[in-house]
Amino acid sequence: QVQLRESGGGLVQAGGSLRLSCAASGRAFSDYAIGWFRQAPGKEREFVATISRSGGSTYYAGSVQGRFTISRANTKNTAYLQMDSLKPEDTAAYSCAARAGSGLYTQYTQYRYWGQGTQVTVSS
Repeated sequence: QVQLRESGGGLVQAGGSLRLSCAASGRAFSDYAIGWFRQAPGKEREFVATISRSGGSTYYAGSVQGRFTISRANTKNTAYLQMDSLKPEDTAAYSCAARAGSGLYTQYTQYRYWGQGTQVTVSS
């Protein structure tokens, strides 16, 4: 079992940057693929990015490709989501999730463990 905690959210102007962190505790962090998802009020949860357990592979939603970067530091039990060139439509609650496995996973139903989320608000 693994526990996840996000941090780094906040209010930023359009065009700005934020870096979200996902700190894990519990079983070996390197056993788990990590995904980031977001949910805006009145909208469905949306996949943002995922990274393999080794960090060697990543995959992004088209809406964030080229602007967001997912990474991880297994020695620190932490994953990151660097968000650049933020847009008002990026405003949402962002959550990280973990699941055991060697692949990349884009569906929220594929993840077993979730953090509580952190709010990102981008003003125009």
